[in-house]
Amino acid sequence: MVRLGILGCGRIGVVHARSIGQIDGATVSAVADAFADPAQALAAQSDAQVMSPEALIASDQVDAVVIGTPTDTHYDLIHAAAAAGKAILCEKPVDMSADRIRDCAKVVAKAGVPFMTAFNRRFDPNFANVQARIEAGEIGSVELVNIQSRDPSPPPLSYVQSSGGLFRDMMIHDLDMARFLLGEHPVSLFAVGSSLVDPEIGKLGDVDTAAVTLTTASGKICQISNSRRAIYGYDQRIEVHGAKGMLRAENMLENTVEVATESGFRRAPAQHFFLERYEAAYRAEMTHFVQSIENGKAPSPDLSDGLSAQVLADAATESWHLKRPVDLTNLL
Repeated sequence: MVRLGILGCGRIGVVHARSIGQIDGATVSAVADAFADPAQALAAQSDAQVMSPEALIASDQVDAVVIGTPTDTHYDLIHAAAAAGKAILCEKPVDMSADRIRDCAKVVAKAGVPFMTAFNRRFDPNFANVQARIEAGEIGSVELVNIQSRDPSPPPLSYVQSSGGLFRDMMIHDLDMARFLLGEHPVSLFAVGSSLVDPEIGKLGDVDTAAVTLTTASGKICQISNSRRAIYGYDQRIEVHGAKGMLRAENMLENTVEVATESGFRRAPAQHFFLERYEAAYRAEMTHFVQSIENGKAPSPDLSDGLSAQVLADAATESWHLKRPVDLTNLL
């Protein structure tokens, strides 16, 4: 039985606890949070103990920790968990600083503990199917990748202020997905962004509408588009064009019913938010982490993937500010 301790009992902590509860051979043994009420609530739901973060990490009743706390706490928690010999699953971004992530990588490598960066979209059944079929050669060599990721509505301005910006907070998932589907590192990046949804977001120095173009050394191209507003639901689509054809994963809809009348054909809206859209992905992600611990195999995506995504997000932010491409050759 793999015993997991959850650090952070907010929305993502609840999601991870629910996933763990559906996995044979795994249990939530302890939880910790800066606030008593969410910790007590999640402990009651999971039949777990409430501990301080320090006690949880040191506990011999915890084999692995799941870090779902605010990003600025990850660094210290990773260092403490590595020193305690615990396997680690950490939410993205690992840290807002690529240099601090590199420091974490050294500590984790020295401790020899498993580390997984929580890029759950790699485990979405549809996206994973696309990547597996690319690897199998079904569409030949990849030439173009298109990734669309658009939220139903923007987050609160208070969140925007501390998020690190759209490229680091929202697009970081898509930048990781780009590497996942391209099969190689990009060597150049060009980003554009605007504030079209809420001018207040622009006043805070961020964007709510953005696009990035990535190019690899072999000439493969990936285009990513993000928006903080999609009135038709949570828009999550990918398309991969190759020498022998194309693979496409469409949106998940609220239901599969289609109605046809004299007005034409009409389908259900897209699922509304990430918790329902990626429920299966979160479960598959946690299953992979638990099985990696059980089998003694390194989980993936690992800390180097978290670092690469952060470097790309930083480069996108820089490109947007400078209004020019960024050379990634010596960055990844």
